[in-house]
Amino acid sequence: MELRHLRYFQMVAAERSFTRAAERLHIAQPPLSRQIRQLEEELGTELLVRGSRPLELTEAGRLLYEHAIQVLDRVDDIHWSLRALGGSRRTVYPIGLVGSILYGSLPRVLRRFRASRPDLDVRLIEMTTLEQLPALRDHRIAVGFGRLPFQEPGIVQQVLHDEPLVAAMSCECPLAAGTGPVPLAALVRETLLVYPRKPRPSYADQVLALFRDRGLLPNAVVEAGELQTALGLVACGVGLCLVPESASGSRGDLIYRPIAERAITSPMIVSTRAGDDNEATAALLAMVTE
Repeated sequence: MELRHLRYFQMVAAERSFTRAAERLHIAQPPLSRQIRQLEEELGTELLVRGSRPLELTEAGRLLYEHAIQVLDRVDDIHWSLRALGGSRRTVYPIGLVGSILYGSLPRVLRRFRASRPDLDVRLIEMTTLEQLPALRDHRIAVGFGRLPFQEPGIVQQVLHDEPLVAAMSCECPLAAGTGPVPLAALVRETLLVYPRKPRPSYADQVLALFRDRGLLPNAVVEAGELQTALGLVACGVGLCLVPESASGSRGDLIYRPIAERAITSPMIVSTRAGDDNEATAALLAMVTE
């Protein structure tokens, strides 16, 4: 299997049409169809339901599509990083972080770190906590900031802060009329939006565990790709969402109510490689701790 095959298949799957995919790839349709057929023959399974309009993916096709997106995104990241490295004389210092971390005090710390280290090309890469672990092992990032605790050989995690969660809801939500903290049990009557959809386990599982550990079952659960998508769906009246308190001002058209139970929190965690003696990492951790 070649990267070309994956790119062609990913485009056909995204467009649900050989014609539109060929136009976007700037190739003729017959060669594109042959490439997809060759890929199916190599894998020994059909990826597309021929004759359907628009094109539909088989179960194997859906599986390959999900993996193809991840593989191609990673390849693009490698190309971008290498091109940038070739044009920079500074040492690249990559930091992995989950998006919700950026609503707290971390951006201020990272600005200080950047200013104090002009010798470094500090790059921020959004990735889940689960994605940060192999990235640390492979030296693709120097440090990671996330929200999930893991017992991982060679990785050291430190909880910096347990941040309270709040319930984000639209103005039309029945709970929006109340004041003060809302009990977790009151939230189960509404549709619960969780994120991210993948990879798992993730913050979504952390939120679901908060209900499950208390014997509560939400009326319905809807998965979203990331925080802003979840909040956008909340604004549309789809349901409500539990978000870190620092993110409560990210949308002014929503109501944010604290949770009555004190233990409804999400940790802010920094992950590093065990035995890492990188002087820059030590300086960053000192700033974070301060």
